[in-house]
Amino acid sequence: MDINKKLAEELNVKVSQVEAAVGLIDEGCTIPFIARYRKEVTGSMNDEVLRNLDERLKYLRNLEDRKEAVISSIEEQGKLTDELKAQILQAETMVLVEDLYRPYKQKKRTRATIAKEKGLEPLADYIMEQNAAEPVEQNAAGYVNDDTVKSVKDAIDGAKDIIAERISDVADYRTYIRDITMKEGTLITAAKDEKAESVYEMYYEFEEGIAKLAGHRILALNRGENEKILTVKVQAPEDRILSYLERKVIKRDNPVTSGVLKEVIEDSYSRLIAPAIEREIRSSLTERAEDGAIRVFGKNLEQLLMQPPI
Repeated sequence: MDINKKLAEELNVKVSQVEAAVGLIDEGCTIPFIARYRKEVTGSMNDEVLRNLDERLKYLRNLEDRKEAVISSIEEQGKLTDELKAQILQAETMVLVEDLYRPYKQKKRTRATIAKEKGLEPLADYIMEQNAAEPVEQNAAGYVNDDTVKSVKDAIDGAKDIIAERISDVADYRTYIRDITMKEGTLITAAKDEKAESVYEMYYEFEEGIAKLAGHRILALNRGENEKILTVKVQAPEDRILSYLERKVIKRDNPVTSGVLKEVIEDSYSRLIAPAIEREIRSSLTERAEDGAIRVFGKNLEQLLMQPPI
């Protein structure tokens, strides 16, 4: 990625201006100093543009460093393909890079890893192939032993855990779910004690679309949650999401495996995907609200400072 060129496009300035500003920043110059004393070098870029440039410069440089680390890690595992490498290099956000890296990331001990240790991955593959002619229970019986897999149910549950983790690791699925939740999801709040009086009473039964939430409301809800007065939850369009996942995962209608896969899809979404997406969205909303609050504060302070003396 040509960082300077991308910054110029985002900020609607010339590449030469970006190069000059980046050079001064790398030399250790502060933004106020550049804005005040180096106008002739940067083409009169003001402090607001320079601060945005500095913030994005750090983000994009960290993004490029992370891409290199991810590619190196996957390559060491011997699993890097040309297609995957191209996807990582073309990613424009840290979230997408992490989504692509998720299947190859060293995980903590999960239900899926425990199931793999028990040798249940072939059973998961059998279900995922969706070509089964014999009942899943009949195939699973071959994995039952006296040590780790005590019953047919244990074998099937373990295979389900493996499939659920595989589904949750697909970057495209997470991107779709994140986008549709941001566009069509709602933020719902409730009071932990409806009889208690507080400054958050207007949020005791509150619901609003995530895309429409004002910054001051987000910050107020966060405060109420931190003070243990409110419970805040992201409500996603679950029916549409599950329908989407079923279309992607279930390739053919097989009465032997389709029912199992539907159960796994629901478990994967509710247990693995939804909580992670909710955390990401809440974090993104908070960051956006805080940035907006800082801008408003800055404008108000500027008006106070620019008042003529009494």
